[in-house]
Amino acid sequence: MIKVETPSRICLFGEHQDYLGLEVIASAINLHFSTKAVKRNDSILNIKIRDSSIGELGAKNDEGKYEEYTLDVSQEQVYEKKRDYFKSVINVLKREGFSIPGADIVMDSEIPIGKGMCSSTTMVLVYTTTLVALCDPEAAKDQRRMARLAWVAEVEEFNEPGGMMDHYASALGGLVHMDFRTGECEADAVELSMPGCYILFDSLQDRDTTKILALAKFPTLEGLKALAPYGVNSIRDLYEHPELCSHLDELEPSVRQRVQANINDYRLQVEALALIRSGKMTDEKLGAMLNEHQANLRDGLEISTPVIDKILETAMAHGAYGGKFNGAGGGGCLFCYAPLDRADEICKAVAELGYPSMVLKKDDAGLHVTVE
Repeated sequence: MIKVETPSRICLFGEHQDYLGLEVIASAINLHFSTKAVKRNDSILNIKIRDSSIGELGAKNDEGKYEEYTLDVSQEQVYEKKRDYFKSVINVLKREGFSIPGADIVMDSEIPIGKGMCSSTTMVLVYTTTLVALCDPEAAKDQRRMARLAWVAEVEEFNEPGGMMDHYASALGGLVHMDFRTGECEADAVELSMPGCYILFDSLQDRDTTKILALAKFPTLEGLKALAPYGVNSIRDLYEHPELCSHLDELEPSVRQRVQANINDYRLQVEALALIRSGKMTDEKLGAMLNEHQANLRDGLEISTPVIDKILETAMAHGAYGGKFNGAGGGGCLFCYAPLDRADEICKAVAELGYPSMVLKKDDAGLHVTVE
């Protein structure tokens, strides 16, 4: 039997910046997507995956509800819908030279679906790794390669607007700084030992990830294109050469607003990384910087919601240092950083509003494979 597990993540700094070739600081957390697979003697993949109706934070699959799919890996995989991931992974792996066998695969998850917690990415990542492990267990141990292949199958194969942050943050585990300036992911682990805790909340609001990514991404790219004659190729140029920001006035107001928000968020990531690496990050400073990041996402990119704002306000009123939404925005999950001794009070106050929560722990293992 092959077992594969990978964690979800929270993005501390750099939300909506990976696909702009910028940088992200993210932490893997103790919510997981997992698979169990047994090789067959034919070319059939029988896949059972936790029912998508079980989507809220903390929801359990106590009744063993699964959706079932059957594919023949010996046949050409023709996409019948957008995001046909079970087929796209097979196509990508075949192009990479993997000889995929048939298997019975059961997929389970603790990650809320459609809530900005990379449920789709972790599913694609464990599925990709499982199929590789069935034919080449050593190759499946290469976390970075598995992350890259999963990104190709999920994003590039369907010309989606998303970046690579989720794939690498999940696969590598721990707290990681990722730089996307080359179009690939250059990642390095960073250490942050803090006395507080992160608390995750579910706004119970579904959102259209692709639509929100497009609303946040394309206006910024439009603005950068308009600024190209002035020597601006990225948000990084505007941060490193402030004199170039004088040209922002030539942009349409909504485009200028988004470009400026991304400049501010890039600055926050740079400052946060410097503080973390120097060992000078404090509880209060981390909270304040998370709040500033949230304000840029809310007011600059306009992708927060009143519910998210209300939950954060409530958490702050009960002792949290700060927080932000997690993922694309427009609904889904959010988190705060808070004193550990105020966690119960914060969770209770938000529960009284009707929203579930959980105290998070960092996951250092990342993507891992067990062969039994």
